Amino acid sequence: MLVHGTYFQNDPQKPLVYGEVEIDNIKRQRLRGEELKEGVLCEPVMVGFCGTDFSLMKMGSEGKLSAKFPPGRNRLINGHEGIVWVPSENRFAIVLIRGGDSIDPTRYADDETYFEYGCDRADGLFADKQYFNPDMLLHIPDGYVKDGRLDLEFAKKMVFPDPFACMLFQLERMEDLGSAHNFRIAMRKYACDEQTARDKAGDEIFDRTVIFGLGTTGMFIGDLICRNHRNAKVLFVARSSADSQKVTFALKQANGANDGNDPARPDSQGPQAEYLQNIYDNEEELAKAIIDKLGGRATTFIGVSGSIVEHRIAFEHKVLGCNGLYNSFSLGPTVSFDTMPFGFENHLIMGSINFRQDHMEKAIEMLAVSRYNEIVELIDKDEFTADPIGAYNNKIYSKSAPMKTAVVWNPKYVQM
Repeated sequence: MLVHGTYFQNDPQKPLVYGEVEIDNIKRQRLRGEELKEGVLCEPVMVGFCGTDFSLMKMGSEGKLSAKFPPGRNRLINGHEGIVWVPSENRFAIVLIRGGDSIDPTRYADDETYFEYGCDRADGLFADKQYFNPDMLLHIPDGYVKDGRLDLEFAKKMVFPDPFACMLFQLERMEDLGSAHNFRIAMRKYACDEQTARDKAGDEIFDRTVIFGLGTTGMFIGDLICRNHRNAKVLFVARSSADSQKVTFALKQANGANDGNDPARPDSQGPQAEYLQNIYDNEEELAKAIIDKLGGRATTFIGVSGSIVEHRIAFEHKVLGCNGLYNSFSLGPTVSFDTMPFGFENHLIMGSINFRQDHMEKAIEMLAVSRYNEIVELIDKDEFTADPIGAYNNKIYSKSAPMKTAVVWNPKYVQM
């Protein structure tokens, strides 16, 4: 079937193109042991732009995208954040992006395979129509559709389930690892049984948390840590002005701003999150400022800036404390450390980027009653499709770009 959409290709001048493109109904499975199923034809409605798309565009300009293409194709239709209309079922759905021949999509084994709609070996949402595995079309909550059309502000929130689900998994993983890493210390410290010690260690790993970088992933994980660990102290570190919309919104969320509509948000016990603007002349001064602001070395250091500075601040400049956890969520930077202090200070390094369906479903529920629509701005579809590369470079990911950009791909389904 021929449709119009945007797609990546290996081309130094035109790595991203809008035009007519053929889509395929390839049989896919959600998890190992499940049936391979033909896709259901859907119509994308609202699609968000992700930094992964920007990275894939760069890879295309360097001729490095071949491994990402669907079988038998030399291009990849991008887009993996958004909401679709399912004509055969007369409903809207959020696409579960990750699937394949795997037991658990958060931990792929050597003999397992995977695909990601819009990212890896499977076409995505930036097209007028697309096929998706019927088991991977997740339901939206009731109350957001009127006369067959989606509420616009709700639709804006639904560009976030993918990264929010990633952060729910990050929280789960850090709790698991923090508990296993330090529970024996807690048993001695509190003279308690093992389960109590595991619970305490999983909580205390967030006592002094650095989030280095403040994109939406950094914002989400700060929010989730503060929601679930009321004694946590979170310090966002970035270059943005302290009075910028990004910083103001992140602190408001992490510190429990609640208009009464969000049952997942408990009443605040006072500010848990603070912000430190990186205005320092060198890394040593920045590291000292972080430690001073935290009131000690970090128990957890989360790198989400995409900068190679992250690991140097944590390890070389000793921001990460003894028995601390380092979570590398940036794609690109090399992480290195000196084995002498690393071993004696008992650091734990983790890196894992994925989520399960239950994370995605929980993300949809939480986002539906959130205020994250406030940070989403729309780009006109005609403006984007007229010059996709220019839109990425000059608007969506420019220095003056909004915190999140999305496009209404099919306005007939949205209450504008």
